[in-house]
Amino acid sequence: MNEVLIQAVTDRILEELGLPPALLVGKEPPEALGYRYVTKAPFEAVVIGSLTPGQLLYFRHEEVLQALDAGIPVYLYSPGLPGKDCKNPGLRNRYMSARRELKALGIQFTKESGKAHLICAKEAQRLKAQGLGVPEGARLTPLARDILDSASYSTSQKGD
Repeated sequence: MNEVLIQAVTDRILEELGLPPALLVGKEPPEALGYRYVTKAPFEAVVIGSLTPGQLLYFRHEEVLQALDAGIPVYLYSPGLPGKDCKNPGLRNRYMSARRELKALGIQFTKESGKAHLICAKEAQRLKAQGLGVPEGARLTPLARDILDSASYSTSQKGD
C-alpha cells in the first residue's frame, strides 16, 4: 500500500513539473532523460531502459513497434544492453547484429562508443559547467534543452 501511495505522489509531482510522459520498457535508466515514465498510453516517447539477452536478440515489443510506426520517438539507454562483456564470439556477433537491427528500425541510442547521441540532463549540466557546446548530430531530451536554454548559458556556445 505504501509503495502505491509513494508512486502516486511521485507521478503527480513529475506531472506538475511538466515533464512529458514516456512509456518505459525495462528498468528505469539511472540517468534522468527528461521524461516521467508511464506504463500505458498516452505517451510522447518511448524509453527502453534495459533489455535482457533474449529481448535484444528477438526484439518484438509490440508497443515499441507501434510507436515507431506512429512516428513517436523511441530512445534506448544503450548501457542497459547486454553483450558488452560477452566472452562468446558468436553470441557477441549476434548482439551486434541485433543492435544494428534496432537502429535500422529507427530506435535512437542514448550513447554509442562514448559519443552522446541523446543528451540527458546530467550530460547537459556537464556541458554547461564546462562551457562546451552540444556535439553535432546530438539530440536533447526536454530537460536537457531546458538546462542549456537557461539564461545563464550563452546561446553562442550551442552547437560549437
